[in-house]
Amino acid sequence: MHELSVVGVRVELPSQQPIVLLKEAHGERYLPIWIGAVEATAIAFAQQGVVPPRPLTHDLLKDVLVAVGARLSAVQIIDLRDGVFYADLVFADGLRVSARPSDAIALALRANVAIYGEEALLDEAGIAIPDEQENEVERFREFLDTVTPEDFDAES
Repeated sequence: MHELSVVGVRVELPSQQPIVLLKEAHGERYLPIWIGAVEATAIAFAQQGVVPPRPLTHDLLKDVLVAVGARLSAVQIIDLRDGVFYADLVFADGLRVSARPSDAIALALRANVAIYGEEALLDEAGIAIPDEQENEVERFREFLDTVTPEDFDAES
């Protein structure tokens, strides 16, 4: 298992499909996972420290776990079958519960637990970007975040 960090949520163009982007903590592979808009919002809120006035689903689940004394110890992204990613919530007592990676990631961020990816999964679905290219990738992301269609108007 390799520890992963959440780089952030991006929107793939032209499909407008949200993607959560994970990166190996001690490596150069990235793992993009296509997710739903609601889950993308939940992950982004957790990363930004947004606390809604009423608990959202992932906040509620974290609160329930605390209330019943179940300690989440890790999230593991374990498989990719037929284009669908699978994850497990791993509890301190060894209990494992299957979950969608997007929900597991949103919960992990709220519970402040580590996220791990299986080696075979990273070999299959990971994208290697050497460290020297990482700054170029980040500059490209910043460009994509700020560019507008008017920037490409041929008459300008």
